[in-house]
Amino acid sequence: MGYVQRLYDFLRRHPMWVDGSWAVVLLGISVVGGVAGGYGSPAAAVPLTLLLCLVVALRRRQPEKMLLLATAVGLAQLITDVRIGPADFAMLVIVYTVAAEGARWASRFALGAGLCAAPVAHLRWPNDQTNVAGNIALTIFMTVPFALAWVLGDSIRTRRAYFAQLEERAARLEKEREAQSKVAVAAERARIARELHDVVAHNVSVMVVQADGAAYVLDAAPDQAKKALETISSTGRQALAEMRRLLGVLRTGEHQEAGEYVPQPDVQQIEDLVEQCRGHGLPVDFKVEGTPRPLPSGVELTAYRIVQEALTNTRKHGGPGAGASVRLVYFDDGLGLLVEDDGKGAPHELYEEGGFDGQGHGLIGMRERVGMVGGTLDAGPRPGGGFRISALLPLKTAG
Repeated sequence: MGYVQRLYDFLRRHPMWVDGSWAVVLLGISVVGGVAGGYGSPAAAVPLTLLLCLVVALRRRQPEKMLLLATAVGLAQLITDVRIGPADFAMLVIVYTVAAEGARWASRFALGAGLCAAPVAHLRWPNDQTNVAGNIALTIFMTVPFALAWVLGDSIRTRRAYFAQLEERAARLEKEREAQSKVAVAAERARIARELHDVVAHNVSVMVVQADGAAYVLDAAPDQAKKALETISSTGRQALAEMRRLLGVLRTGEHQEAGEYVPQPDVQQIEDLVEQCRGHGLPVDFKVEGTPRPLPSGVELTAYRIVQEALTNTRKHGGPGAGASVRLVYFDDGLGLLVEDDGKGAPHELYEEGGFDGQGHGLIGMRERVGMVGGTLDAGPRPGGGFRISALLPLKTAG
């Protein structure tokens, strides 16, 4: 079985060898048949037979030219009175080949020529031993092989075109899957970058403020300095835990201990965040309106990060004595957020850049988060000073 398969593969890789072999076989049969039957003058029959064998040998390399050559040979047979012989089998072969692989015009021409070949041949060399009905029946019988050869070749062409279309579609789908994978990877990287920004911006700003305060009161109030250092330590541990959770999703093939991860922040933890800010010296007024209820996890995380980012920027840019207020409003179809401060605010050019974290990414990150859940965000300076952030997050996230 392996030998047969290797032979088949060899023949597929060398089609010219196959056609050349069949041409030699056809030439041998024609020589034997010509000697036995005498199909015409050898001076005309020999070159025409050689040309028909050449048609078989070159049928796949130049199908259209070989079709025209076979047609010319057929007309020469009619003119030189070389009767039909074994070599004329090449006409069936070229009709099939052109229908399967040739140009469309050549395929139509081959069909017409094939259907006309038998009737013309019977008109040129009628069979005197049969009546008119017999000649008609014989003509039809000789025409059927040409029609079948063309139909078989055209079916092969259609089948090849169908498989080529399937391969093209599979290749296109593969490219689309690769593109979608790249988009998904980029989206995941952007999500992790936003998470890291929120974690680092909030916790590091708290640590910096506490460190500055500890250095200022180290000699005068050692107890306050000690408390500030404890706050720095706990804030740092919290930041490390959240960063470990985020970076853990980038690891592959590693089993992390359950204790290394912390749950995603939610709306319930906003009150803890407010208390933390109050403990760090930022006055925050916090109110909840409406009836609290479970929300989609994406909405909960977005709400927490918006409040976290807003309070972080109040601490960084509000100046001494700045205060903030946080309002959570539960509507029937969503969650409303309003975060305001009465500080001096960030420089105006940072508003123009789309953010206020020194690089223009804070507000951009907020808008991206809100857009991912299908909500709306309005942010800008308050009349008379300070900054206001207002967001509406729907209960049904954008799909």
